Amino acid sequence: MISSVKTIERLPLCSYSFKRLSLRCPQVENFSSPYQKRKFAGALRGRTSQNLKGLDMGSQAKAGVVLPATGDHVEEAINAITAEQVIAVPTDTLYGFACDACSAQAVNRIYEIKGRKQTSPLAICVADVSDISRFAIVDHFPQGLLDTLLPGPVTVVLRRGESSMLEKSLNPGLNSIGVRVPDYDFIRAIARGSKSALALTSANVSGQPSSVSTKDFEDLWQHCTYVYDGGILPSGRAGSTVVDLIKPGIYKILRPGR
Repeated sequence: MISSVKTIERLPLCSYSFKRLSLRCPQVENFSSPYQKRKFAGALRGRTSQNLKGLDMGSQAKAGVVLPATGDHVEEAINAITAEQVIAVPTDTLYGFACDACSAQAVNRIYEIKGRKQTSPLAICVADVSDISRFAIVDHFPQGLLDTLLPGPVTVVLRRGESSMLEKSLNPGLNSIGVRVPDYDFIRAIARGSKSALALTSANVSGQPSSVSTKDFEDLWQHCTYVYDGGILPSGRAGSTVVDLIKPGIYKILRPGR
């Protein structure tokens, strides 16, 4: 609670409210009775309390808004992605930070939030298996192979190719990319609506435990435009299984996961 008069004087919102109030109310010394003075003082305290409460709520909104991961909030998430902002979302494995993979500004912001080296690659998330060919080479797969793996808790590592739509600053120096199609409707709807790929990485500081609830990364909420809460995820902090499928007819498990 703010109790110092000097502190209140430093708050522009409260100062503005006092000015507006003085335009509508007579000065205290003009009241003819002690009762009127007490009544005015009570009204002034109530007005001040409301203004300070509103200021506090505004500060919380700027520090990251937590919303349920439901269809009602897909549109605002899409708008945040297209505006090159970072959001936090649940997936079928862990909570992750997501942004437009084709925005260098947004991708750099994710690295800053995680305190992660730029040399550590980010995976991408797309809405459907059919979208993968826009960002990576899939011509060497037997028909239906990817459909047996995805959607699901698997990251497939593929060659990017010259025709890839991905931002060149995403994983510079690498000609491969990890691709996810999570078995989670909310994040897939966001990717579909943004008409792009989402850069996706775990919602935590680099090197720290992965997050299975929004509370696990509460200190990082302030860096996200929105934090979408899907409850406690059942993965047991196991991420996706990462499979290298670059070479025809050969696969390699790079990281066992869920």
